[in-house]
Amino acid sequence: MKNIIKYIAALCLFGVVIVTYACSKGGVKAGNTPVQPSPPTDPVVPPKTDVAMWLTTPDQLQLFKQQNISLVFAGASNNNATITVDDSRTYQTIDGFGFALTGGSATLINSLNETDKAALLNELFKTDGNNIGISYLRISLGASDLSANPFSYDDVSGDVELKNFSLDKEKVDLIPILKRILAINPGIKILSCPWSAPAWMKDNNSFYGGSLKPEYYDVYARYFVKYIQAMKAEGITIDAITPQNEPLNAYNNPSMLMVSADQGKFVKNNLGPAFRAASIATKIIVYDHNADHPEYATDIFADAAVAGFVDGAAFHLYGGNINALGMVHSQYPDKNIYFTEQATFGGGNFGGDLAWHISNLIIGATRNWSRNVLEWNLASDPNLKPHTDGGCTTCLGAVTIGNSVTRNVSYYIIAHAAKFVRPGAVRIASDLLNTLQTVAFKNTDGSKVMVVLNTATTSQTFNISYNNKAVSTTIPAGAVATYVW
Repeated sequence: MKNIIKYIAALCLFGVVIVTYACSKGGVKAGNTPVQPSPPTDPVVPPKTDVAMWLTTPDQLQLFKQQNISLVFAGASNNNATITVDDSRTYQTIDGFGFALTGGSATLINSLNETDKAALLNELFKTDGNNIGISYLRISLGASDLSANPFSYDDVSGDVELKNFSLDKEKVDLIPILKRILAINPGIKILSCPWSAPAWMKDNNSFYGGSLKPEYYDVYARYFVKYIQAMKAEGITIDAITPQNEPLNAYNNPSMLMVSADQGKFVKNNLGPAFRAASIATKIIVYDHNADHPEYATDIFADAAVAGFVDGAAFHLYGGNINALGMVHSQYPDKNIYFTEQATFGGGNFGGDLAWHISNLIIGATRNWSRNVLEWNLASDPNLKPHTDGGCTTCLGAVTIGNSVTRNVSYYIIAHAAKFVRPGAVRIASDLLNTLQTVAFKNTDGSKVMVVLNTATTSQTFNISYNNKAVSTTIPAGAVATYVW
């Protein structure tokens, strides 16, 4: 009997499933107390399915939740409306989905204890399990308005040789967090842009408003070069830059006015040649502002001497219509389109924000040729801080970091695409129905992804058709679903 007990205990140690019940019987003890058997339960067996479905509903009862349902492709034998997905018709390549890792976001994340910090970064940047797989980040070159204070990397007036250039301010929070992220996802793309040049280079000698003095164009171009090289020395590759965040908005802190003619001259005569001379492969993307002035980008593209240095144009949607991105693509199909910022705000309506952002950004921007979609700040505190004096006081992070970490609406907006549509995917054709908005993609591994938004006030049942087979599915009113097969 003693030998049998030893044998059973050994099997328990190695986790052999068939003896779980025996291990819990009174004959084998944990310490000095007999372990009582748990009542038997039937295991939850996932149903057979060809398609995985993840759902978020406006009432928040389902928050990026995988559905335990069977969705099997078969011959269509119903009268449901049908969305056909056709991967023989392909469009742009996708670079990724994500957020701005503002200085304030980095500070908040870095303030977490090691266990919580590691857990949050894994959740945000890994793709397994319930992690959401952010694949693209935007960071500020110097301070943004969601930094605690305005600053540049050389605030010594008149330092035209940039001898005092330093990333030391970023070595406290931003660079350590970026290094943690790169350890999780070494291939993540990073776009960087300034909210302002150093104040001493501007005609008002202030971080707020004003314009870059022409006599400092060359110095400022070398400032970009030093930044990219310094970040590279830290192990951080900057995939792309824009010369100025919101160049038509001089009413932020920091901010700087840079009209299209001036940005074109700066790129053509200074920034582009400086990158070429330094053998810098970082992309130059122009504009980085609202869709209501697409001519800003097209005016720059029209000058062939500038266009040769420029990869494409970036847009926000605080003004204008998302279809303007498609019109820019139609005029200049050799230039890439990017969507680089849209905020959600404290006090907003979850369901309304979810629908608007999925419709206009995840679906609208990508159907208008954008290679990425970025929401605004990754993290804020319960008081929507930090921000500069004059910066955004209502911008809501994807996560709120206080005594605990909570997830907000933009977290779920990006999750519905980022986790499944991986860098290198291509957009493929999918139908649009009256109350069902869609966008579809094909990953490099052959998997297909479709995001669907139900804009109706009632649930909608419909078919997804692919390769002459169909599956029937239902989405609640106002909900978004991602289908993967």
